[in-house]
This record gives sequence, structure tokens and C-alpha cells, in this order.
Amino acid sequence: MAKIEPGMEAMVDMYIFETNTLLEQLDEILLRSEEANVFGDDDINEIFRIMHTVKGSSAMMGFENLQILAHKGEDMFFLIRDDPSKIEDAPFVYDLVFRMSDLFRQEIELIQSGDDYESTDFSDTIKELEIGAAKLTAAVAAPAETAAPPPDVSAPAAPAPANNTGQAAEPEKGASKGGNDSFTFRVYFQEGCKMENLRSFLVVNKLKERAEIVSFSPPDIETNSETANIIMNEGFKITARGITIDEARDIIEAAPNVESSELIDSPENRISAAKETPAPQAAHEVTLPPAPAPSHEKAATAPTNTPANGAHPKPAEAKEQSSSGAKQSIISVNLGKLDELHDIVGEIITTESMVIANPELEGLKLESFFKAARELKKLTDELQDTVMSIRMVPLSGPFQKMNRIVRDMKVKLNKDVELVIEGETTEVDKSIVDNLNDPLMHLVRNCMDHGIEKTSEERIREGKPAKATVKLAAVSSSGEVIITVSDDGAGIDTAKVLQKAEANGMLLKASNEYSEREIQNMILLPGFSTNDVVTEYSGRGVGMDVVRQNIEKCGGTLTVESKHGQGTSFIIKIPLTLAIIDGMEIAVGGTIFTVPISAIKSTFRVTNDQIIRDTQHGEMIMIRGVCYPIMRLHEKFNIQTDVMEFEDGILLLVETDDNSVCLFADRLIGELQVVVKPFPNYLSRCNIKGGGLSGCTIMGDGSISLIVDIPNLIENY
Repeated sequence: MAKIEPGMEAMVDMYIFETNTLLEQLDEILLRSEEANVFGDDDINEIFRIMHTVKGSSAMMGFENLQILAHKGEDMFFLIRDDPSKIEDAPFVYDLVFRMSDLFRQEIELIQSGDDYESTDFSDTIKELEIGAAKLTAAVAAPAETAAPPPDVSAPAAPAPANNTGQAAEPEKGASKGGNDSFTFRVYFQEGCKMENLRSFLVVNKLKERAEIVSFSPPDIETNSETANIIMNEGFKITARGITIDEARDIIEAAPNVESSELIDSPENRISAAKETPAPQAAHEVTLPPAPAPSHEKAATAPTNTPANGAHPKPAEAKEQSSSGAKQSIISVNLGKLDELHDIVGEIITTESMVIANPELEGLKLESFFKAARELKKLTDELQDTVMSIRMVPLSGPFQKMNRIVRDMKVKLNKDVELVIEGETTEVDKSIVDNLNDPLMHLVRNCMDHGIEKTSEERIREGKPAKATVKLAAVSSSGEVIITVSDDGAGIDTAKVLQKAEANGMLLKASNEYSEREIQNMILLPGFSTNDVVTEYSGRGVGMDVVRQNIEKCGGTLTVESKHGQGTSFIIKIPLTLAIIDGMEIAVGGTIFTVPISAIKSTFRVTNDQIIRDTQHGEMIMIRGVCYPIMRLHEKFNIQTDVMEFEDGILLLVETDDNSVCLFADRLIGELQVVVKPFPNYLSRCNIKGGGLSGCTIMGDGSISLIVDIPNLIENY
């Protein structure tokens, strides 16, 4: 059982964030390489680095099972790095690493679930990884004695002897700690930062990305918390080579909580002492063998008369740039703090309205006050825009995760499918992005399982390409984002859907009264499924109704469009943000309503003779050749009002999707930016959202305004 010590919560959060980011990078590389059926040197080195980093950070946090799992994956790619051609005859590596990635994610979810986390036993998967490494080893054409185990920098407590790597190279005479080109820094951390041993390990990992680590002291910083006291009193010594001293200093001092660094040994210092006997190595200091990376091989074959400035072949220019300003100008912030900041901005906007709209100021000539109020509003608007932009993130995260879903289902369903992604740079609020992963997964699965034909031969008979296409697209439109998940498969068989719904007792009227669109949207009903056999992906009657519920929680809508034999499209419309909206305040009797500006098409006054009445006594109005129904809000919400005639009130033409309606209200109050507040939980059983209200907001005078949910209002009209 892995215990998370008190005070380590921030470190655990950072570990989870960084590990999830690395796992996403790992999936992207594997998917790209599997599609191209080739592994480039950069991809192999990047995967090896990911495995090594995850292994080291897991060991640092005390998650031993994850450390071992990553270590076994690292072993495989150590062998592949020596001979990339092995992967061409070993497709099982993809499945193994994907499975390892899934296990990591499942374990991280367990870690996040609570303090009673118990580590999972990965013995079976570890054994499979060992067998995979053995298969790769057996495929090596070179003699067995030349294959070396990967150096384990993350666990230096028990280093391998310096001569066990098979890399014959006597150290240069007079070399200290790895050669005349090495240098040593003593690093000091900020007072009171705690866990100096783990922070030292971060320094090692940061420097290792650019340089070759020769040694560091104390050595057991990962597993021995007592080394924190030694580092706090004496500092942390680290010896490296392969880059310039100035570059190393910049990397070290950019690491978290580093207060200062001191160069205590360098090639220049050793020139004057070349004839002196080198001091014996400290008993508690570990020396690491040179890593067998390609860049280090160049260093090993370099002439022995290395220049005094320690200059060695530099890594790629792009790598140098990635380690400089970009990393220092971007920080990770806990989402809870952003939520708190967002709430404070909302309260500031509410308070500003309360001050400016104070009824005690009515009729007073306060020019300087109102001038200051206008300036204050300008600043609060800028503050709100800044906070909202901070929370905006691209849809590339949840979109790219669908590549993995499609890949796994292609293999298991034996379907040839291509995933096309468009508009992944479209940005929405972070809270909405987090809620999109599950709906998108269900929709993509539905397209793969239900939409795409079972075989390529069937598609060819229909005159379609053998390879099917699932498309994921996003576009911004007037304050909302439209996400479309579509396929070019067989489409929805409305006759089969209607038959299934009738058999399950889901019809609310005669079957011949349903339109084609109503039948298509039946697949969103709870418990509905057209699959007769339960499979891993569908057939249980759950999924699509959950998709609809989750999207509605985000304030969005889900609709289905399909043409039989041509394909199906699921259209999601969600707001850019849920918290602050531009609204039009209207009065109905003594009640104030807020209608989102994005839903209002126009406002106008009419006379009674313009009203058209149907046989059911319904009221309508003809506008530019189109007839729109009229909804009296005082009747809808049972509100007492003196404004009963159309000539005395105002009409608002609102629309959503393909539906429009005119709302009749007493009067317009004006446009206002409002902070959306959800209804209390005890009102959830009243189905307020289904009745046409999505939340409320606090007005400047302290009164409550109800926010109208236009999509639900029209749908249930």
C-alpha cells in the first residue's frame, strides 16, 4: 500500500499532471509510428525518455509498482534503441506499451480517488513485458555479450560497476569524476522548501535532458528521506559534462526552489592541479557510467585533448530552444485556484452593478462618480476577459484521445477506418473540456460499432471506399462551439429504430405520427439499443442517454442527423463558457428574466391586428414571410401581470437549432453582463431546466433574475 504523506498533496498533483501529459505524448508517438509502420530515431529516443522520466518520478513519489512497470517498458526500448529494425518484426510491442499506458492511467485514477489508495499488482503485465524484452533480445544478430542492460539513473543507490557496460574505454589519465571535460556544482535550495532530496532529484532529471550526468552526492536521494538534512546543511553536489558550464548553471538555477549554485570544480581548475594526486572519491558519492545514447557515443570517440572550456557537440538547436525561455514563461496552475479567481471576478461584477445601480443615486448629478464608474467597468471587463482567456483551452486534448479509441476498435472489430480531425485548435472553457471526454468517447464508439459497415466488401458493394471515415470537427459560432461527430457508414435505419422503440414500450403516440427526425433522436433515449447481442462496446442500452445528460450539464444540446446509406452526424452545441454571459433583462409582472443575447434574433412591437390565431386558439405573428408562434411568458410561468395586450408589451424573436418562437414580455430593461448561478440542489427534483430555466443571477439592487434556457423552453413548448 502506497501511503501519501501529509504535505505531499501538491507534489502528487504535479506528478499526476506530468505523468498524464507524458502518457498522452506516448500514445501520440505510438499511434503515429504504428500507422506509418516505422519508428524514427527521434521517436525511439523520446519514448525511452518518457519511460525513464515516468520511472524516476514514480520512484520519487513512492509508487513502486508504477516504477517497475515503467522500468520494464524502458528495458524494451533500450533494446529497440540499439537496433530500431527489431520493431519491424515485433508488432506485439505496440499492444504491450498501449496496455502499459492504460494501466498507468487506471492507477493514477485510483491515486486520485482518495487516501485509502492501495497499489495494484502488475505481475502479469510485468511478466509479459519481460517476455517481450526476451523476444527482442533473441532477435539480436549481434553476440549476446554485447547487449547491455539500460543504465538506471533513477535508482543510483546500487550502481553497476563502471566496466559492466561493455563500452571499453579507459578513463583519461588525470581525469576526475568522468573526464577532464566534467564540472561540478554545489546546489543550495531555498530555506524551508522541504523535501530537498526530491528537489535534488528534479535537478538531476532536468540536467539529464541536456547533459551527461557523471555523479551526484548524496546518491540515494530517491529512496532515503534522511538525505534531505544533508542537502539542507551541505548542499547537493552534481557532476556533469556534455554542455557548457553556463548552460548547466542556467538549467540548475531554473529548477524549482533552487536558491543558488556554486561551481566547485571545472576543467580550468584542474589544469593547475594536473600533477597533484586526485582526491579519493567520497564513500557516499555515486559515479555513473556514460549513457549509451548516440550523442554520448560521439563524446566517447572525441579526441582526448578536449578544449578547456568543456565544449562538446551540442544537441539539436530545437532542443536548446525548448529548454530556454518557453519553459520559464509558462506555469501550471491548479484548476481550483482558477475557479476561485473566476468566482471572485463574478462577485466583483455583481458588486459593481450593485454600486452603480444603487437606487439612492437615482436623480443625483454625480459626474465625477459616473466617470469613475465607467472607468471601473472598463477595468472589470478587461479583468473578466483576461480570466476567461486563462480558462480557455483548445479541444485538441479530448480530440486526440479519440485516436486511441479508433485504433483499438479497428483492431477488435476488424474494420478499416480513418479518423479525421478538424478544428482542434478551437478553444472552450476548461470545465467544459473536462466534461467532453466521456460524451465524445461514446459518440465515436457508436460511429465505429453501429455506423460503419461490418466489412469493407459491404462498403464496396454500396459504391463507397473500402476505408471508412469517422470525422471529428469543431467550429466557433456566435458565442458557442459546434462539435460534429460523423461517419460515412450505413446511417440510421428508422424502421428498425421505430420497431425497437415500439417493442420496448417507448412510444408516446402512434408510430405513424413520428417524423423522421424524431425517430432518429430516439437513439438518445435511456435504455435504447438496436444491438441484439451485448458486446464490449454496445448492446446494453446505456451510453447515448448518458452522452445527452453530460452535454446538457455543460449547458449544451445534442441532435442527430442521418441519411440512410450515407452516414450519421451527431451535433453538439455548447457555450464557450458557463459562468458569465451577456443577457437582455426583461420584466414580466414583478419578475425579472435574463435572456441570453446569443439567442435573440430581434425585438419589436406589434399591434393586435397583426396577430394570427389558429383553430386551437394559438397566437402567431408573420415576420418577413415566416410565421412564428408566440409564447406568453406570464402564462408559461404563471405570473400575474397587468400587461395583457400585445400593443402594451414587447416581442423577442429567439431561435435555437431550426426552431424559433416569439416571447411576449412586459418590457425590456436593458443589456447586462450577468454571472450565472446554479439553482440549489434541492430544486433538482423539480426539473426546472426542463421547464425552461437554466439558473439565476443577482441584480445590481440585490434582486434575483431568472435565466431563460431557450433550447429547453422551445423544445417543451
